[in-house]
Amino acid sequence: MPAQTTQRITTGLPGLDEILNGGLLSQKAYLIQGDPGTGKSTLGYHFLRQGLDNDEKVLYITLGERKPMILQNASQIGLDLSDVIFADLTPNENLYKENNSYSIFSPQEVERDPIISTIVETVETHQPSRIFLDSITMLKLLNNDPFQMRRMALSFINYICGKGATLLITSEIGADNNLIDQNANFWVDGVIRLEYSPGWRKISVSKFRGSNFIGGNHSFKITSNGMRIFPRLQPKKYGREYISDPISSGIEKLDNILYGGIEKGTITMITGPSGVGKTNLSIQFIKEAAQRDERSVIYTFEESREMIIERSESINVPIRSIMKSGNLTIEPIEPFSYSSDEFTAIVRKEVEENNTRFVMLDSIGGYSLSVKEENKLERLHGLTVYLQNMGVTAFLINETNSITGDFQASEMQASYLTDNILFLRYIELRGELRKAIGILKKRMSDFNPAIYEFAITSNGIQIGQKYNNVSGILTGIAKRLDPAPDNLEK
Repeated sequence: MPAQTTQRITTGLPGLDEILNGGLLSQKAYLIQGDPGTGKSTLGYHFLRQGLDNDEKVLYITLGERKPMILQNASQIGLDLSDVIFADLTPNENLYKENNSYSIFSPQEVERDPIISTIVETVETHQPSRIFLDSITMLKLLNNDPFQMRRMALSFINYICGKGATLLITSEIGADNNLIDQNANFWVDGVIRLEYSPGWRKISVSKFRGSNFIGGNHSFKITSNGMRIFPRLQPKKYGREYISDPISSGIEKLDNILYGGIEKGTITMITGPSGVGKTNLSIQFIKEAAQRDERSVIYTFEESREMIIERSESINVPIRSIMKSGNLTIEPIEPFSYSSDEFTAIVRKEVEENNTRFVMLDSIGGYSLSVKEENKLERLHGLTVYLQNMGVTAFLINETNSITGDFQASEMQASYLTDNILFLRYIELRGELRKAIGILKKRMSDFNPAIYEFAITSNGIQIGQKYNNVSGILTGIAKRLDPAPDNLEK
């Protein structure tokens, strides 16, 4: 019997390997649980395909689905399993007609010994390093006695692992959940659970003997290119060194209000009602970043790429040339197309592969709608912590519901995620609609607490005079206390 090792082997799914802190421990048995249709067999396909890619001998033991159908199903997601060794133990349709022994013995007694003999003979002949059994639920048909079934299953697992193979076993968990499938949790070294929820497919690890793992639910997809798993973000595991210098907006008066600008690696929320200029203000920082040859990305959940480009060009921001230089990408995010884990993976790839320094989410409300997660604020918090650790400066656009009225930074209670909060407001002043800008929060330094006039013109963003001798700005209905200058500085 080969000596047991602690060597890890890849599952063929990078996301699952990350959840398992590097992959499965070899020569162990693992249970893949889930309702019908959740992707248990698909996970097994990847496991075996990875073995083939490593020039290993791999064995598929099937007790339910015939070999031709398995090969067809795998090919439909781009996986060629034609070189896999098969032990096709599905019932022969003529078995009941030809075998008169069923009139004397039970089907279990007639089938059990030939099935076990076939498995042993196949393992002894080919010495596979990976074995996929689909499924343990079918094994219960070989023995109705729970005690004998347990002995048989444990003997089978010990035999396979003792031969130096790593074993994956699927188990059906549904409304008719049975004792055999429940007890199987105690027979194996690890348990992986697949679920199909109303939002996204989820995968979790409930047991992994001999190793740590990333707990909780993680999302996954099954596409025409196979299964893709997106581990939930562990932001503290990532980071890089950077100097938190102030970053200029390119608008001298705004930088003065901010006492030098915003600091690198901070999270800034720009909040205000629809149309007040939140996106344009954020793009002003991105424009300056491009002049320093730093790359930015805008994830837009509401507006199209073309709309953002058109509006930016109309206020003298050369966004097309910035994009052409490679210093900016605008990525529209289709609603309900991504889980929060998958979206986080998209951002991580952008940051880590392209050395992106600025990330803008437009908007928080659009993110909330698009990712469709119950704990979306928690996931957004994890993403912002990751960006900070990586030295990325992030802008979160937050749209408030009210045009005027009582001031509220964020309806989602997301202000705690941020280091800086800049607010834009509409105000009514003597029968005219004006705009105002102010700083509500700046964690890294002090700031000018005054509120200033704000305008968007064909020449860009302009900051005007401080609203002197004016009260009620945050209510949206301002009142002048006495005559004061009322001009917009150019």
